[in-house]
Amino acid sequence: MQRFEGKTVLVTGGSSGIGLATAVAYAHEGAQVIITGRDDATLANAAATIGNNVVTIKADSQSLADAKALAQALSARQLRLDAVFINAGIAKFAGLSDVTEDFFDSTFGINVKGPFFQIQALAPLLNRGASIVLNGSINARIGMPNTAIYAASKAALVSLAKTLSAELLPQGVRVNVVSPGPIATPLYGKLGIDADTLNTVAEQIRSQIPLGRFGTSEELASTVLHLSAPESAFIVGTEIIVDGGMSQL
Repeated sequence: MQRFEGKTVLVTGGSSGIGLATAVAYAHEGAQVIITGRDDATLANAAATIGNNVVTIKADSQSLADAKALAQALSARQLRLDAVFINAGIAKFAGLSDVTEDFFDSTFGINVKGPFFQIQALAPLLNRGASIVLNGSINARIGMPNTAIYAASKAALVSLAKTLSAELLPQGVRVNVVSPGPIATPLYGKLGIDADTLNTVAEQIRSQIPLGRFGTSEELASTVLHLSAPESAFIVGTEIIVDGGMSQL
């Protein structure tokens, strides 16, 4: 299918993992793809993977200045958007007694403040009928120890999808959330734990997934594209959970 032929889409944090898989999926269906990331080399590698008709823009997802600069860069290129996947985020975990103010502020700065002000900056560039998809998490729905701050930040995105949809509907723009469960991405290698411990944790998580495996970035990307396409035009302010049944069964 070529559901995005002639469309322009933006994926924040699109240089690796779920973001890159989604950018590739958009490109395969005909979209002009714009991705953001913080590292020039990683962005260049991602662009090579995505192929033709891709624009890379260096941006820090928690920087309000970068959020405005991104919108200005798109406007300067006379680009308007038909879909936005707000994917850039951070996953750090700590128990109640170990959470610091910096830890709290960093998590909410990247996962909540960044997406809100990025959408604010991009709103004038959204075409009528455009779709925004926020990357949430099933942690917002389950009481997993050591995830209080991360889970709260993702719960905030579910709320934003509802309130921002209400505000943007007159503009013809929908906002929804895709909430992944355990997805096999490079994120798990960035948690600061050794390989043996990581494998043990992965096994513990896998045992809680009814399907018996981690999801793939491509599986999540297919849901993002569904929420971005005209076929989902009646889905507004909604959360779709992609977790192999982990939070449902």
